[in-house]
Amino acid sequence: QAWSLHVDNESRLTGVPQLALDHAREEAKLRDLDGWVFTLDIPSYRAILSNADDRELRAEMYQARTTRASDQGPHDPKWDNTDLILEILKLRQEAAQLLGYPNYVEMSLAKKMAPDADTVMNFLQELIDKAKPVAQRELDDLQAFAQPDLGEPLQAWDIGYYAEKLKEQRLQFDDEALRPYFQLDKVMATMFDIAEKLFGVSISETEPVNRWHDDVKLYRVVDEQNNERGQFYVDLYTRKKKRGGAWMDSCFGRIDIGDQKQQPITYLNCNFMPANEGKPALLTHGDVETLFHEFGHNLHGLLTKVDYPSIAGTNGVAWDAVELPSQFMENFIWQPEVLRQMSSHYETGEPLPEDKIEGLLKSRVFHSGMHVTRQLSFGWLDLQLHLNSIDNDSLNQIVHDSITNTSVTPVPDFNRFANAFNHIFEGGYAAGYYSYLWADVLAADAYSAFQENGLLDKDTGRKFLHEILEVGGSREAMDAFKAFRGREPKPDALLRQLALVDAADDSTIGI
Repeated sequence: QAWSLHVDNESRLTGVPQLALDHAREEAKLRDLDGWVFTLDIPSYRAILSNADDRELRAEMYQARTTRASDQGPHDPKWDNTDLILEILKLRQEAAQLLGYPNYVEMSLAKKMAPDADTVMNFLQELIDKAKPVAQRELDDLQAFAQPDLGEPLQAWDIGYYAEKLKEQRLQFDDEALRPYFQLDKVMATMFDIAEKLFGVSISETEPVNRWHDDVKLYRVVDEQNNERGQFYVDLYTRKKKRGGAWMDSCFGRIDIGDQKQQPITYLNCNFMPANEGKPALLTHGDVETLFHEFGHNLHGLLTKVDYPSIAGTNGVAWDAVELPSQFMENFIWQPEVLRQMSSHYETGEPLPEDKIEGLLKSRVFHSGMHVTRQLSFGWLDLQLHLNSIDNDSLNQIVHDSITNTSVTPVPDFNRFANAFNHIFEGGYAAGYYSYLWADVLAADAYSAFQENGLLDKDTGRKFLHEILEVGGSREAMDAFKAFRGREPKPDALLRQLALVDAADDSTIGI
């Protein structure tokens, strides 16, 4: 939060989208500065890394973000997290051993869908074997594309920039150029419409109570019998001192025990750019994906029928299955009919043109190998940190080895990713980051049922509601999935989705 980059030379900002420039200028004005101020908040950071022609500017932003809270960071050394994370890792191992587990990973898995560490390691390794060769071909292709302009090997701060250029050239696709078509209100209306048709609910805005900011809205959810199922607050815009990223949380869980009756209330939080200079709040397609993801979590929390709060909604759900509803919902934003419904140019009202839809759909598998290996590197690092005893000397080596063994992108020596790996040190994903890919398999397989039966098939939607969303943690995750799908999950749908199917021997990857 403390770090920012003040730019007073406009020539350094060539390539940066106008909307990002407008917000950076507003940020500068708030600080009584001329020019533009960029921060490490994701919208500001991505605008530079993916678009700025100035390589030194990209490198400066990249280094600032990847050295946060470390001995390499551009800040007071008192903010170095190294000793803290080493102490956290040490205490986790001690706690596991006190409870009779060989390491923290096995203790963590005691409440997860995956049975043991070997299963998870094999799952990740088999995905690495599928994805890494594809990722290497993608990187080689990107290097060849960048070489005439760059004249040297790609560095970490070049990948996103040249990937965007290559995507734009080959697919005629630029996510930032789609922003004018995705008005936040229109996207939310479509998202609610999908939920209403699938799950038989009605969602309407209501007067907020005790809201903490004027941007906050409150929505009410009722079912087909007109019974209220819950309410959820929506806080979608970035602002000073607000936590970064996107997340769902519970304010009150469902209770129906004797005289105690309480409907759930949840939060849906994002950090989108707000309306600015007469323009409505506009989203990139990536922002739309984030919104649908967090809405999936909210549906999980709101539509529960479990009476005990400790296992209602997302509570008590195996951590490697809790992302199923959120990642399931992401799939809808890749359907042409949904894209047409939720897009409307803020000036002309025109829906997303067919050529842009085609480019967008192709972009889903653009560099899918590199994307998957990046997620695999995070999952692998998480396991290595919690399987072994870590000290100051081994920490950075484990980070470096985990990323280079799983991913193909270059890792600078100054990279201190672990120091700001929020997911595993404060976000509940300790020894569980693999859950995102595990849940990707579950979500793709579950979504394939809708592809087979009809995208908005009522019966399939109600079955997902009854067997997945309503049961919370009252049923084993595998049993819930089998009740919905009629069998154990298979990776086939995910491999097809990621265009890795040609390399797949489906029998080798199991859950």
